[in-house]
Parts: sequence; structure tokens; C-alpha cells
Amino acid sequence: MTVTIDKNSGYCFGVEFAIQMAEDELANEPTLYCLGDIVHNSMEVERLHQQGLRIIGREQLQELHDCKVLIRAHGEPPETYALALRNNLELIDASCPVVLKLQNRVKHAFDTTNRQQGQIVIYGEPGHAEVAGLNGQTGNRSIIVMKEEDLDQIDFTRPVTLFSQTTKSTKGFYRMKELIEERITAAGGELTSFDANDSICRQVSNREPALTRFAAQHDVIVFVSGRKSSNGKALFGVVSQHNARSYFVENDEELDEAWFQNVGSVGICGATSTPMWLMQRVADRIAQIGEVQPA
Repeated sequence: MTVTIDKNSGYCFGVEFAIQMAEDELANEPTLYCLGDIVHNSMEVERLHQQGLRIIGREQLQELHDCKVLIRAHGEPPETYALALRNNLELIDASCPVVLKLQNRVKHAFDTTNRQQGQIVIYGEPGHAEVAGLNGQTGNRSIIVMKEEDLDQIDFTRPVTLFSQTTKSTKGFYRMKELIEERITAAGGELTSFDANDSICRQVSNREPALTRFAAQHDVIVFVSGRKSSNGKALFGVVSQHNARSYFVENDEELDEAWFQNVGSVGICGATSTPMWLMQRVADRIAQIGEVQPA
């Protein structure tokens, strides 16, 4: 049995940058606070916890003063920066440049369309950290949509500007765009008042065709990701669509030996929040299973 790790899987630039910033700070500081999980992967969060990274929530942030706080790759709304000024917090800002650029685009679009009674719509997961940061650019007045029924919140007789969370599925975004166009037409509105912006990160969207090919090349696919990862859910949907024998695991302890009985090749891949060391650990465990398989 051969076991192959997808060379295109693993951290995107934004996550890698945030983790490097955390490790650089922890090399000189015993403790560093991070607002929310630095990455949606419990194994990596635990590894960094052992180095001194402490994950905090927004209520804890309110109580902190005179210390350093890491802003993770997902970005933050304006009120977080205002609070940091009030509490004399030094922010180690690891916001992904792609997310920061999108925040600026959302803010500019909101300021422009607000004068025309327009609406900002974000295709993304409600409650997700990146979506909260984007919504903050509109004073929390954007409309968050994930499913078709969420579109009921929109007034289709008024201008609509659509953006996407950077880690969502490209296919899902264009399906949402199509549904909005249908509803505008049905409401008697003008499609010229609809501005759809494909703001999905290309490091994310380019992985979909590569994963499609990778999934088809192996008998079994093991997809490694934290279950809280929005990107992980989207990419696992891609591999499972093209290989029915695809399995989602958070770590090597979740592997089932039955998956690998009489299998010629196993492919291992993961989300943009999955560390390469974890995929290697999964690969090593599968190789051990393969060695003891009956011929």
C-alpha cells in the first residue's frame, strides 16, 4: 500500500504568517494572549499552548490591560482596535493581507452604497471570525447569507453588493449570485443595481481543482482538518464528491483500520488550517496499519 501526502495541502500564507508571529513572540515572552483560536485545528492550538499561547474570548479581552494580544489571520472589526487603545493593549496584528484588503473593499462599498439605500450582503458563515470582522466594517449592518432561505432578508428592489468570506466554496458563491439575480428579476428590479464580488482567496479556490485530481488518483482519501474549520468543510466536500471512500479525521487517533483493508493507495490531504506535521503523523500511522494488513 502506498501512502501519499498532497503537496498542495497544508497552511495557506495567512495562517502560516500568524503562527510564525506567535512563535516569534513566544521565543521572548512566557505568555502571549490570542483572541480566539489562532487556527481551527485543536492539535496545533495545543502545541502552541505548550509554548505559552493562551486563547481568550471577547469577555476576557475586556478585562485585559497593559499586555500583548495576537490578532489572528481572520481579522477583527474596528471595535477591537478601539478597545485595545482604551486598555493599553499592544496588538500583534497577524491579520491576513487578503482579509485586510477585503475589509477595506467592504468598508468602501458600504460608505458608497449607503447613500443610495444599498445593502451589503456577505456570503459566509454566521458567527465566523472573518465574517464578524467584515460585518464590523458596515457597523454590523451587512446581511449574512449561507443558504437560499437567508436571502429572504434582502430587499431586492434596492441595490445589492455581494462579497464572499475568503474561504468559502467558489461553486457556492456563484450559486448564491445566481439565486440573487433570479430574485431581483422576479421582484422587478434592475440587474444593473447588483454588484457581485468574487472575493474568495485564490490560494483557497485554486485548491479545489487540484484536490479533485488528487482524490481521483487514490483508492482511499483521508482528509485531515479541525471540525471547526469552514475551509475544511468546504474542501472535504470537494474530495468526497470525487471519491466515495473519503474520510474526515482530526488526528491519527480517529483512523479506522477497516478503511485500509485490501487498498492499493491512500491519499492524505487537508485544509488551509491543517499543519503538515499532523498530516505526516496520520501518514505514518496508516503506513503502520498497512504493514500488518493480511495479504
